Amino acid sequence: MRIALREVEQARTLLDAVVEETPLAHSRWLTSRVGGPVYLKCENLQRTGSFKIRGAYVRIARLSAAQRARGVVAASAGNHAQGVALAAQLLGCRATIVMPEGAALPKVQATRGYGADIEFHGSGVTEALVRAQEISASTGAELIHPFDHRDILVGQGTVGLEIVEQLPDLATIVVPLGGGGLAAGIALLRERRPDVRIVGVQAEDAAAYPGSLAEGRPVRGAMGPTMADGIAVAEPGLIPFEVIAAELDDVVTVSEDSMSQALIGLLERAKMLVEPSGAAGVAALLDRPDAFRSPVVTVLSGGNVDPLVLLDVIRHGLSAAGRFMHLRVRFSDSPGELMRLLSVLADLGVNVLEVAHDRSADALGVREVEVAIEGATRGPDHRADVLTRLRELGYRFS
Repeated sequence: MRIALREVEQARTLLDAVVEETPLAHSRWLTSRVGGPVYLKCENLQRTGSFKIRGAYVRIARLSAAQRARGVVAASAGNHAQGVALAAQLLGCRATIVMPEGAALPKVQATRGYGADIEFHGSGVTEALVRAQEISASTGAELIHPFDHRDILVGQGTVGLEIVEQLPDLATIVVPLGGGGLAAGIALLRERRPDVRIVGVQAEDAAAYPGSLAEGRPVRGAMGPTMADGIAVAEPGLIPFEVIAAELDDVVTVSEDSMSQALIGLLERAKMLVEPSGAAGVAALLDRPDAFRSPVVTVLSGGNVDPLVLLDVIRHGLSAAGRFMHLRVRFSDSPGELMRLLSVLADLGVNVLEVAHDRSADALGVREVEVAIEGATRGPDHRADVLTRLRELGYRFS
């Protein structure tokens, strides 16, 4: 089921008046870490906030008039929902999006704002997809799969065409990998640029591709909790899997700590708001700075992050980077003891953010108190110095 590069070129013509040619921004911060030029392909600045509009528009535009008249249906918790909703609106087609119960409110509002009807079903995208398939079967609406269709692949592949035109001398592309539509679409560039190394990146707690590649076929992977919900796909699609198995040079995984630190680095250093999934490629560069031949392009695949999730991710990232500390300290429940501890922390340069008392824990002795303290530090060395000094002063940690 070979897909030729000319199909991607045709898709680009179809998308000319629809999508933005997103910038390729040089990153001095990452260049200094990797030791060679690093560029960010900013699909977080794309319409709907991610690359998904590319594949969704190509897929719906290539439906017949009769198919579009019956409408389209999709299942998604966020980026694909918005891409399908906008594409359908632009093409005069009714769209129904099945979203999981509890989907992030900003994503629900954005999807509805593009004119789609929304139905809530199930606790995750897998259950929502079953419901979308039922709607398709009962109404005749065309199911728009998020990654397992050749039109989706060629639409997403236009990201790769832009990259090679914007940076002809590139050596490596690092791309987030979920179901595989984006990575497989970019891998179609092999026909023109066999010299370019292409690496996919998955969240290590929700990575189906390593096991599937080892088996030689798509197999269901174990899905643990991850902040990178956009690339947490339990089983690769058959169509993207065939391309990825043949054309990708490597698939690596990154931790939750790495993705949260990458997200904070993008905020602070690149001034880019990126969702955890979109920061996966940057996390791989930070984890393995010597593993990628430069010039390197990493795709920031999306920027749709729930503000409440962003707060948690930032806190997680600051803690992982040693810039945030959470202490549970026990001491005598006597007047002035808490003030003495806070004075010590102030002298050590810790910015105390929150203090909470607990006098009821079973492990506490008579007239003992446990105090939970959250504070900001200047980095891992400073945090280590603070902990060492508190131990020297006799403080006990829970």
